[in-house]
Amino acid sequence: MTTPGAPPPLSGPSVTRFARYAGLVGAILLTVAGYLGGALPDAPLGATPASIWRAPHGPATLTCWLIGTALLVGAWWSLRAGAPSGRWAYVTAGLWALPLLVAPPLGSRDVYSYACQGWTYAHGVDPYAVPVAAAGCPWLETVAPIWRNTPAPYGPVFVLLAALAVGVGGGLTGTVVALRVIAVAGLLLAAYCLPGLARAAGVPTRRAAWLALAAPVVGVHLVAGAHNDAAMLGLLLCGLLVVIRRPGRPAALLLAGLLLGLAVTVKATAVVVAPFAALAAVHGRHTVRALLRDGGALAGGLLAALLVTSALSGLGFGWVGGLTRSGDSEQWTSPPTAVGLVVDYAGALAGRDPRAVPVVRGIALLLLAIVLVVLWLRAWRAVRASGDPALTGPRVALRGAALALVATVVLSPVFHPWYATWPLALLALTATRTTGFVLPAGAATFLALPDGTNLARFTKAPGAVAMTALLLFLLLRIRQNGLKRPPRRWSAAQDRARTWW
Repeated sequence: MTTPGAPPPLSGPSVTRFARYAGLVGAILLTVAGYLGGALPDAPLGATPASIWRAPHGPATLTCWLIGTALLVGAWWSLRAGAPSGRWAYVTAGLWALPLLVAPPLGSRDVYSYACQGWTYAHGVDPYAVPVAAAGCPWLETVAPIWRNTPAPYGPVFVLLAALAVGVGGGLTGTVVALRVIAVAGLLLAAYCLPGLARAAGVPTRRAAWLALAAPVVGVHLVAGAHNDAAMLGLLLCGLLVVIRRPGRPAALLLAGLLLGLAVTVKATAVVVAPFAALAAVHGRHTVRALLRDGGALAGGLLAALLVTSALSGLGFGWVGGLTRSGDSEQWTSPPTAVGLVVDYAGALAGRDPRAVPVVRGIALLLLAIVLVVLWLRAWRAVRASGDPALTGPRVALRGAALALVATVVLSPVFHPWYATWPLALLALTATRTTGFVLPAGAATFLALPDGTNLARFTKAPGAVAMTALLLFLLLRIRQNGLKRPPRRWSAAQDRARTWW
C-alpha cells in the first residue's frame, strides 16, 4: 500500500532519470528542427508535408521533429501519475524549457500576427477595425495569409502587451523575443500559483506541476510558440488562488476579479471560469445572499478590469467583434466542425450542398451555453450539500472550472493544438484519472509541424469521419454508463441544499 503523496510505483530512480533526460533530448531535437525548418520569418508559406520533405533540410527537419516530439510526449506520459516530488517536477519542466527558449517559433506563425497587431496599435491604428494588411505592417509577409485581413481577436490588454513588445524589441526579432518573455512570465506566474491551488484541491504538487508545466504542448506552443494563452493562464490561476485564499473578503475578491478580468482581456475564453470562481468566493454557508455579496465583489472587479482597460487603451469593446472571425478556419479537430463536414460530404454524395458547418457550429455554441449552466448548477448544489463548504467549495469550484474549459474546447468552432492548454492546469488539479486528458494533450502536440503547417489541413475528410465516429462512440458509452448507474438517492443534507435559502 502506498501512502498519500508518495511517489507512484512507476517513478523509481531509473524511470525518472530516463524520463528527465529523454525529454531533454526531445526538446533539443525540436529546437534543431526549428532552426532547420521552423516558423522562421523567411520560411515559405503554404507548405505541405511533401514540400517540406523536398526542402534542402526537409528529411532532417521532419525526423528531428517526429523523434523529438515522441520523446517529449513519451517522457511526460511515463510519469502521468505524478513526478517523484514537486521540486523534481519544477526542475525537469524548466530543464525541458531551456532549449525551447532559444528556438525559433515552433508549430505556429501566430507570434508574427501578434507582432503586426502590436505594430498597428503602436502606430495609432485600431487593430479591431483595420486588419494588419491594410495597416501597412512592415512584417506582413511573415503573417499567415488567413490572418492578414482579419481584425485582432484578442482583448485590449494583450494588444497593449504586443505594442509594448514592439516598442521594446524594435525590429521583428526583438519583438518576437519580447513576446516570448511575456509568455514565459505568464507560465512563471502559473507555476507560482500551482502549489497553493494544489493544496486547496487536495492533490500533491508533484502531480499538478508535472501535468500542467511539463506537458509538451506547453513547451512547444506556449514557450517556443509564444502564444498569448500563457499570459491568460497565469492571470487566471492567480485570480483563482486569491479567491481561494481570501474568500468573503471584499478587497481580496475585487483584486481576484481584476486578475480574472485581465485574463479575459487577454483571451476571452477565461470568462467561463468566472461563475465557478464566484462559488469559491463565498465564505461560510452558501446562500443566495452570500453568493450575491461575495460573488458580486468578484464580478465588480472583473467588470472594472474590462471597462478600465477598454477605456485606457482607447479601443473600447471593438475586440468583441473580432472574436467572430476566429472561426474562419474549418478543421476536423473541432468536433462541431467535423460533424458539419461529414454532413456536407454526405450531402455532396446525394447531390446536395447542405452547408452544415455553420449550422452545427451554432448548435454547438448553444449547447455550450446550456452545458455551462448545468455545470454551474451542479457545482452550486454540491457545495450547498457539503457539510464543510470551506473545504469542499474550492475543490468543487476548481473542478467545475476545469469542466467548463473542457466543454469550451470541445464545443468551440475551431481547435488549435495550444487550445489543449486551457483546461490542462485545472484538470491536473482536479481529475481523478489522468489518461482521459493526458492522451489528447499529447496527441495535440503532433498536429503541427515545426513551420506551423497544420496536419489537420491535409487529412480533412478522413479526420472529420474519424472525429465524428469517436463522438458517436463516446456518446454511446456515456448513455450505457448512465443506464447502468443505479437511481440517485438524495441524503437529507442534499435535500436541504436543494432549497434556495
